[in-house]
Amino acid sequence: MQKDSVVKKFKKIPTIETPRLTLRRMRTEDYHDMYEYSKREDVTKYLLWSPHPNRSHTKKYLEYIKTRYDEGEFYDWAVILKSESKMIGTCGFASFDFQNNSGEVGYVINPAYRGNGYAPEALLEVMMFGFMELNLHRIAARYMDGNDASRRVMDKLGMKYEGCARSSLFVKGEYKSIHTCAMLSDEFIKRYLKTE
Repeated sequence: MQKDSVVKKFKKIPTIETPRLTLRRMRTEDYHDMYEYSKREDVTKYLLWSPHPNRSHTKKYLEYIKTRYDEGEFYDWAVILKSESKMIGTCGFASFDFQNNSGEVGYVINPAYRGNGYAPEALLEVMMFGFMELNLHRIAARYMDGNDASRRVMDKLGMKYEGCARSSLFVKGEYKSIHTCAMLSDEFIKRYLKTE
């Protein structure tokens, strides 16, 4: 996988449809929906970022993200619930390891919409894109100790638990243990694309 080919794809990030969701480029006008969940302490408890202090902050963040899209250096989709035409979270790639042909995925869903299977529905499509369009060999996901809901999403999609890096990340004033799950391309193909 070459960086320039990834940049080219994400400069014009494709829209992806699922039965209930649309995954598309984030827009500045999404700031009301994003602020609804990004202001919450319980949402950011297991994330690297802190709650957004106000709507203006969220709007400025989305304006910044537009510049990253334009450079092909932002790999997240807005998760839109079709039935409400509402942004309920994000899902996409946090990073790529181009030398080793792998990527790391992440996702956030508004707590008001959790428990409906939206995170795995979105993540499955992102992983499909990663393996089929980007030809990745490996896709990993990490979660902080205690974030059992995030681990359940990984388990549901068949990602394999690989281990824990104990107290490996200093976040918000304390050391956090980070767990990793991953799936390889052949495992994904066997689980989701083989008809036998």
